[in-house]
Amino acid sequence: MINLITEKKFSIEVPEGQKKERIDVHLTHKLENATRNRIQKLIDAELVIVNGKVVKQNYKVSPFDLIEITIPISPRPENIEPEEIPLNIIYEDDFFIIVNKPPGMVAHPAYANYTGTLVNALLHHSSKLSNSNEMTRPGIVHRIDKETSGLLVVAKDDATHAFLAKQFAAHSIEREYWAVIWGRMKSSSGEINKNIVRSPSDRKKFTTSASEGKTAITFYEVIEEFDFASLIKLRLKTGRTHQIRVHLSSLNHPIFGDPTYDGRSIIYGSSLPKMKNRFENLMKIMPRQALHAKTLGFIHPNTKELVRYSSELPEDILLLLSELRGF
Repeated sequence: MINLITEKKFSIEVPEGQKKERIDVHLTHKLENATRNRIQKLIDAELVIVNGKVVKQNYKVSPFDLIEITIPISPRPENIEPEEIPLNIIYEDDFFIIVNKPPGMVAHPAYANYTGTLVNALLHHSSKLSNSNEMTRPGIVHRIDKETSGLLVVAKDDATHAFLAKQFAAHSIEREYWAVIWGRMKSSSGEINKNIVRSPSDRKKFTTSASEGKTAITFYEVIEEFDFASLIKLRLKTGRTHQIRVHLSSLNHPIFGDPTYDGRSIIYGSSLPKMKNRFENLMKIMPRQALHAKTLGFIHPNTKELVRYSSELPEDILLLLSELRGF
């Protein structure tokens, strides 16, 4: 167990004329460097008191409410060890790091992945990482799936973390992905607007729903077409778990190689000569989903100017494209 080093205490009185709003939303705006996720965890830990009483996340503040917040400050746990793992750093300054994550690397330590993660590598690379998350996620503002490659922004301090997190929450972050999918889209560009909900048959998967779940919007544009596959780019309006993978699978155009959402079955082109042999060769090239987070753009926390970073496609996707063009 980790002992607390110290704690910070704040008192806030809700001003006259304040409209009714959830306390987690209210405190996110009122506390410097706060993120909604962190506020919710403080509420769940009964560290947020309103008028002398413990409240829940959905409590709505009223004028003249007295809110008392206790924020524990803890050291990082000793069992997260820095590891000398090579990092492909696209950009770094005093505020954040842009990392091009390879496929197969997990963002932070969790069950069955306690070593070899991006966090382990970051702890070796930099002594400055934000502490806004749980102890196992220093610096991590957002994540991409283990087998998805591409760009991640890592915060070096809590102020930067909060500034970036609010842009993600407002969906103002520019995120462009490139993917190889089965088949050809009906239109050269378009919008996929389908709610996403956890699958009732498999809790590790997600699916689309007409009436339940969370709003999810993905924009796509076709870059190149092949006999039975396409290269497309995608832009996220929202950022739900597995959003791109679920949306494309729902259109019967799953991402090539995706083991979870039907990308490792012959969806199109079964009538082509020797398709089975071709398919097996392509699956060897692409043992994961052919999805890459290519571009990341946001407002810089210090200069307040728009910055944009891009990365090249990884070798496995480039080889897959070469093979598809050869057909």
